[in-house]
Amino acid sequence: MHPKLRPLDIRPITQENHPYILLRDPQQISERQLLVPQPLAAVLAYFDGHHAIDAMLAKFEAHYRMALPAGAVAHLIAALDEAAMLENDRTASRYAEALETYRRAPYRQPALAGAGYPNDRQALWRLLQEYLECSDVVEAPIDWSQPVGLLSPHIDYPRGGNVYADVWKYAAQAAREAELVILLGTDHYGAELFTLTRQCYATPYGVLPTDTAIIDRLAAVLGQEEAFVGELRHRGEHSLELVAVWLHHMRAGEPLPVVPILTGSFHGFLANGAMPHADPRIAAALAVLAEAAAGRRTLVVASGDLAHVGPAFGGVPLNSAARNALRAADDELIAAMQDGDAGAFFASIRRVHNRNNVCGVAPIYLALRLLGASRGTQAGYAVCPADDQDTSVVTVTGMLFR
Repeated sequence: MHPKLRPLDIRPITQENHPYILLRDPQQISERQLLVPQPLAAVLAYFDGHHAIDAMLAKFEAHYRMALPAGAVAHLIAALDEAAMLENDRTASRYAEALETYRRAPYRQPALAGAGYPNDRQALWRLLQEYLECSDVVEAPIDWSQPVGLLSPHIDYPRGGNVYADVWKYAAQAAREAELVILLGTDHYGAELFTLTRQCYATPYGVLPTDTAIIDRLAAVLGQEEAFVGELRHRGEHSLELVAVWLHHMRAGEPLPVVPILTGSFHGFLANGAMPHADPRIAAALAVLAEAAAGRRTLVVASGDLAHVGPAFGGVPLNSAARNALRAADDELIAAMQDGDAGAFFASIRRVHNRNNVCGVAPIYLALRLLGASRGTQAGYAVCPADDQDTSVVTVTGMLFR
C-alpha cells in the first residue's frame, strides 16, 4: 500500500493543551473531521502515493531522529481511509455518489443559512436592513454603457456587516437593474483557476438561476475535467453564498441569471514568475464572459477580502507599527483598484509575495481584467479581529467600478 492524501484543509489546533493537526475535506465527500496528534501528523508528508509504511517510518526516523510504531501509522491510514481522505477506490465511489446527489438536487442548498445568517426570509430581511439603515452612503447613479463591477467582502456578517452595507447600498441601482450577474468568488481550497457548477444558488429569498449556457461555453474553453473537478467545493464555499444573499436582498428577492465561478489561488504565478494576463485559460475564460456581457446590463461581483495577518494565520502578533504597515499595504491595493489597474494590483501582491495573505487576489484581478477601462470608488473599510487577543486581523473593503 502506497497511500496518497487528497487535497484537504489542514490546520493546527490545540485541544486540552495538546497540539493536533485538524484535517477537513473541502469537498465534503465525507463530513468527518480528523484530529491527528503531533508528531504523528508529520508523517503525513510522506502520504504522496510513493511510500509504503516501512519507507515512511524509515524516512520519518532519519529526519526527526525518533521512531514511530508501525501500528500507529497503520491506524492513521485506516482512519484516513474511512474518512475518504485518501485517493483510492473507496473515495472515488463516495465522490461519485456525492456528486450525483449534488447535481440532482433542485438547487445548491445554502450552507450557512441558520448559522451564519437567519434562514428565515423575514428575519434575514430585518438583519440586512439594519445594516443598511446604519450606513450613511448614498446610492450611486449607474451608466450601463459598459459592465459595472462590485467588490464585496465575504467575511462573516457580524464582523463585515457595515462594509457589506456600505458597498451594496452604494451599488443598489446596479443590483436592481442588472440583467446578468457574474459572481467571481475566492476558492479557499482549490488549485484550479476556475471551478464551475451548473447548479443554481438558493438563498432564503428564493433561487438565483445559473445561466448554464454561459457555463457550458466556459467549460468548452477550459476543458470539462478541469472546469468541474472541484465542483463539490461549491457546496461548502462561503465566498459566493454570502454575496449572493446580499444581491438577492438588494433585488427584494427578484431573481436574475447568475454565473457562479470559484476562482483558485494565484500562488503559481507568484512562484514561477508568470503573469496572469499571459495565461491562455484566463484569456479564454474572460473572452467568453465579455461576450456574454455584451448587450446586457451586466454586474461583475468580485467576492474577496484583503489581508489575513497575525497568529491566527501563522504570523506574529500585530503591534502598532505592523498595523500601520498593513494599512499602507491595503491603501496601495485600493489605489490600484481605484485606477482599475489589474496589472498594478497584481504587481503589489507579487512584490511582497502576498505576505499579507490577501485572499481576494484572483476574483479582484479577474474582475478588473474583465471590466477593462473602469474607475473604482471605495465604499467602506474595516479591520476585523481574528483572535480573542486582538493580535490577528482580517481587513475588508468595498468598491464600485464604473
